[in-house]
Amino acid sequence: MTEKELLYIEDAVNHEIYMIETCREVSDCLTDQSLIKLVKKMEKKHQSMLSMLKEIL
Repeated sequence: MTEKELLYIEDAVNHEIYMIETCREVSDCLTDQSLIKLVKKMEKKHQSMLSMLKEIL
């Protein structure tokens, strides 16, 4: 893998980490259970993506 490709993957990893943290913060602030469920689902998708990106490395 080239250095440029590694930088793209690093950026994607950082984005997924940011999105996971944001989903956690948002779900802690919500009171509507359907919205909490939706945000938790989004968090799981980002966690899955992060795992896939780490496998590439």
